Amino acid sequence: MARAERQVSIWSIPERQGRGPSPAYSRAQITEAAVRIADADGLEAASMRRIAAELGTGAMSLYRYVPSRDDLLDLMADHVLLEAGLPERPSGDWRADLRLIAESTREMWLRHPWLADLHRPTATLGPNRLRLLEFAFGALDVGIPIDEMVTLLDMLTGYVERVVRGEIEWRREMREHGMTPERWMMQSAPYVRTLMETGRYPMFERIVKDARIPHMTSEEQFRYGLERVLDCIAGALPDAPRPRA
Repeated sequence: MARAERQVSIWSIPERQGRGPSPAYSRAQITEAAVRIADADGLEAASMRRIAAELGTGAMSLYRYVPSRDDLLDLMADHVLLEAGLPERPSGDWRADLRLIAESTREMWLRHPWLADLHRPTATLGPNRLRLLEFAFGALDVGIPIDEMVTLLDMLTGYVERVVRGEIEWRREMREHGMTPERWMMQSAPYVRTLMETGRYPMFERIVKDARIPHMTSEEQFRYGLERVLDCIAGALPDAPRPRA
């Protein structure tokens, strides 16, 4: 039966099933090889055939350990979450803890840009994902309903993933076409001036003339936006201080 029909997580299937000789490989070995390949050559390169070649075995033998491509992607996405380096439990300072999650997630994605190519309809429930979930919800467990926590953490996650996807795309543009944000703004300048001369786009003109964000580094932009997201979360919490101006 196809995985889509039986809705089984790879972590619900024992790594070693039944009796018999010890397995020659582990899921961890296969996953680590897949991550190395994806880091070097992209997600599509991390095929069972390529992984098997790196491990010195046949591709079909690996399906005993990882039944499908979707299972492999789930394992890879969960594996790199080890790099988050979160403490055992929240510190008691929810803002510092959520900032740590956001910044470590960004760094992880930039180290493994193939994460931006994963389009999974549901979050995996692997051990590292669950540990991150426990830490994040524990940090925000300050007397608000669980649905509030879900919504606020979704807002944080959405911000981080949107921004880092953009960073990854710019890095690809620079690598493949030599295009940087600065070069793009220079090339766009004549057209931008034409738009401004029409007088029909006053808000766009304010952005061009007054906005500092386009001239910040990507890290500065990320942190500026992150603090505003955290301010919004603070506003939804009991006895929260007013956001900074």
